[in-house]
Amino acid sequence: MKALVTGASGFTGSHLANTLAQRGYEVYGFVRPTSNVSNLSPQVTLIQGDLTSQASVSWAVQDMDIVYHIAATYRDSGVSQQTYYNVNVMGTRHVVEACLAHKVNRMVHCSTIGVHGHIESPPATEQSPFNPGDDYQRTKLEAENLVTQSIQDGLRATICRPAGIFGPGDQRFSKLFRAIKNRTFIMFGSGEVLYHLIYIDDLVQGFILCGEKPEALGETYIIAGEKAITLNEFTDSIAKVLGVPKPQWRIPFWLLWHASVLCEDTCKPLGLRPPLFRRRADFFRKSRSFDTSKIQNDLGFQTKIDLEEGLRRTAHWHKENNLI
Repeated sequence: MKALVTGASGFTGSHLANTLAQRGYEVYGFVRPTSNVSNLSPQVTLIQGDLTSQASVSWAVQDMDIVYHIAATYRDSGVSQQTYYNVNVMGTRHVVEACLAHKVNRMVHCSTIGVHGHIESPPATEQSPFNPGDDYQRTKLEAENLVTQSIQDGLRATICRPAGIFGPGDQRFSKLFRAIKNRTFIMFGSGEVLYHLIYIDDLVQGFILCGEKPEALGETYIIAGEKAITLNEFTDSIAKVLGVPKPQWRIPFWLLWHASVLCEDTCKPLGLRPPLFRRRADFFRKSRSFDTSKIQNDLGFQTKIDLEEGLRRTAHWHKENNLI
């Protein structure tokens, strides 16, 4: 089986590409010329290109049996709305069109639980209302809708919505780990909002099930860990694996929110990166909890790494790389 992984140099894409290679796939990684590919196995053949180029995407997709579309522009205060659209929407359109043109047997599209936004009545299912809250989530929803329409037009695809991804190699939680280790972490608000995570190895297995199981064709699946936890439980678990006391400092959420609004409104007109912004403040406000029974019942998906073990492995990687 010849498999193409877009975004293969990224955290999720590299884990997926390496695992597919270990399983005997002939794996090709679609990466930009400037990408750092040091995390990729030598078994992964690189194809340089850009999602915004229809021609380079088409050239990469030809002759593939399956395409895992993982690449995306993630949330960052310095990314323009146009960049989100060009990569997340038009890039997905190019992948879909190439898969249809070259009659690729399967496509697995990586969306995000972020398309649901804040969950008013947790846990959410695949059928819960959409409520994207920023440019990243809005463009990911637009891309997902494009794939859904293409499935109706004959595309053999499956849509995956991962929960919050973590594991060795990912630095998105590095600041949180450092703050808890240094005992400087502050919880804004009650800390009782829900958060749902998925360890990278479990997510990769979910992706592969969606690419191999015939039952997955034409379906959409949320891929998340065994259960949601509160932010208090999350930070206490990090403290436990780091061997430090549980965080104690707590400040009302409204102070953080007003500070983030002020920072964004002041810095953005000046072309400066704000030290605080609304999206990060939302971490302490929005609940995210999901029902994973569909992928369990349809495809036999089961997580293998519990939260504490996943955090322990992640903390060990951070220590080895002098990040905490």
